[in-house]
Amino acid sequence: MTRELGVGIVGCGNISTTYFSLSPLFKGLKVLACTDLNMNAAEIRADEYGVTAQPMDELMANDEIDVIVNLTIPAAHFAVSKAGLEAGKHVYSEKPLVLSLAEGEELRRLAAAKGLSVGCAPDTFLGGAHQLARKQIDDGKLGRITSGTCHVMSPGMEMWHPNPDFFFLPGGGPILDLGPYYIANLINLIGPVKRVGALTSMASETRTITSQPRSGETIPVKTPTNIHALLEFRNGATITLSASWDVWSHRHANMELYGTEGSLYVPDPNFFGGTVEASGRNKDIAALENWNHPFGKNNQESPQGPRANYRTAGLADMAMAIIEKRDARCSLDRALHGVDVMTSILKSGETGEFVTLSTSCTQPAALGVDEAQALLR
Repeated sequence: MTRELGVGIVGCGNISTTYFSLSPLFKGLKVLACTDLNMNAAEIRADEYGVTAQPMDELMANDEIDVIVNLTIPAAHFAVSKAGLEAGKHVYSEKPLVLSLAEGEELRRLAAAKGLSVGCAPDTFLGGAHQLARKQIDDGKLGRITSGTCHVMSPGMEMWHPNPDFFFLPGGGPILDLGPYYIANLINLIGPVKRVGALTSMASETRTITSQPRSGETIPVKTPTNIHALLEFRNGATITLSASWDVWSHRHANMELYGTEGSLYVPDPNFFGGTVEASGRNKDIAALENWNHPFGKNNQESPQGPRANYRTAGLADMAMAIIEKRDARCSLDRALHGVDVMTSILKSGETGEFVTLSTSCTQPAALGVDEAQALLR
């Protein structure tokens, strides 16, 4: 029988329901406890999912907890992850890992000193669609990837999120909130980034909430909401990344990669599934045959229809990596490189100069059909 790691969830807001409901799909995990600054919120989740609600200090001291899952707001990620490591726990954080490279390096030093693991979302690049795209590249079907485009653009978050304030403060914005999905997938597909340059702006200094229960409230905007970046990868590829909450509609594809032998059309990296298309030199674009990947199968209904959702796959892979003593795909080094990419993009927007990254990483191991199936109960 596979060993299980006890999990304690810190932060019981919107995203916590995903971890509570999907973690039972995977081997190596058992959620035992949760906490929140608002203990009433923790108690509601505890009752809903049959776990124990504990104050933060008690959860950190709980000997049955091996892994802290950090689902707090981005500004609290560093402090909570650091507290978890100091308590002798492995840590898995929602994205972004931290808000500065210095914070990430401190977590790296602390984890190394204590022999602990740190992992970080997003894990959507482990989805069936993105692993199929990875296979197409690894098999040489596109030749060498030379360039590409990525676009994640919408009118913003204040139209649906009940408390959207933090999205528009330092630590928020589209590059730190949605950029991780795209950057993690690019690292998965073509490897680490060498340098970046960007132009950044904001359409308005305030936003009006239209979601309930705070419809009509005005909130400040203190971070860029419109970012156009250029990424030069260590393999020589150059990629355009546009991330904006100032766009009402557009016709750009989520992700396209261009190689010496063909082109690849990758679905939204925010999701696990979708149709992958490709062409060769003949320019005929066609959908790739479904390869029956476990993390590409629809398992949820959404307003847009059935979809594949296997969030917590990265947490499960980290748990099994700890048990099996191997590299986790959503590793600290890759997450920290992603932070370096994103914060350097914002720095470039401030300075008007290209920024050479100080970190690097390896591509994660591909997650084929058999490897994905091995993570499921």
